[in-house]
Amino acid sequence: MERHRSKEQLRTGVTGGAEEARFTFIDLFAGIGGFRIGLERLGGGCVYSVERDKFARKTYAAWFGGEPEGEDINHIVHAEIPAHDVLAAGFPCPAFSKAGESKRRSLSRASGLAAEKDGRHIFTLAGILEECRPSAFIFENVMNLLDRDRGRTWNVIHSLLLDAGYSVFAKVLNSRHFGVPQSRERVMIVGFDRRRFGDDPGFRFPEPDRRIRSVLFCILEDQPDPKYTLSDKLWGFLQDHRAKHARNGNGFGFSLAQLDGITRTLSARYYKDGSEILVPQPCDNPRKLTPREAARLMGFPDELPIVVSDTQAYRQFGNAVVPEMVERVGGRVLEILERNTTAP
Repeated sequence: MERHRSKEQLRTGVTGGAEEARFTFIDLFAGIGGFRIGLERLGGGCVYSVERDKFARKTYAAWFGGEPEGEDINHIVHAEIPAHDVLAAGFPCPAFSKAGESKRRSLSRASGLAAEKDGRHIFTLAGILEECRPSAFIFENVMNLLDRDRGRTWNVIHSLLLDAGYSVFAKVLNSRHFGVPQSRERVMIVGFDRRRFGDDPGFRFPEPDRRIRSVLFCILEDQPDPKYTLSDKLWGFLQDHRAKHARNGNGFGFSLAQLDGITRTLSARYYKDGSEILVPQPCDNPRKLTPREAARLMGFPDELPIVVSDTQAYRQFGNAVVPEMVERVGGRVLEILERNTTAP
């Protein structure tokens, strides 16, 4: 694909075979590379990535042959970012999630856009868009981003991206409709450079496949290590905790998953007790998912090695984006880019 080069001529040339790629992209707030996997399946070539967490960088290196080039998004030099067609970013969500907002409020800390770190990253992304001018961007965040503070947070973000020169599309999608047995609702935000595509490039999000294509049983290991079975003490605590909340009229507590159904959302806190997704076992206490099962629940293939501790693996998968959802959304973005490139 021929890329816009008016400002990008001054930037670093693409490397690593990306010149032969169908399109190029950068992977910001890369985590363990869920965006990268999805976009590479479409023929994309990653020319630059940024991730700060040292354990995520270790996994990224094992999966892609090298650590991300950048660490702190606030300290990268924009002029050194290679030219690219698509900017991909799963920017941090604690400032916008319901759980994160509740925790910040309990600590008398700001949340949303006022958060001192992750809430301000959207402004950094807007700055990169203005300077680097990729043809399109794809962002992912928690669904609460759209309705937080009665929609005021989203209105600010939407205006910020419009002011950067991009048309903006946003929709909440559920990973259960994209091939994994997990109910995981996330907002996907897509934008196109209005200078090249106008105000209405014709983009439409992919329609969800509402048929159940995978169930929990399909991803379970045949002989999981007994260490993942809950101890009598922990299992007793979780049952007491649930009963206490039930007496108070709410539904907080553990969740026993249905083997022939889908699970609740895998979170980054899963390593603590696994309570949101417990696997029932005949004649024994329920167990946590193994790290490999957690990877499968997110759609990561078995050939990708787990090179960190169980605790870090659960955190990484709970923070990740489902690659197939990226692939499906990215495919629609690519249709617009290629249609514009080949149009007479």
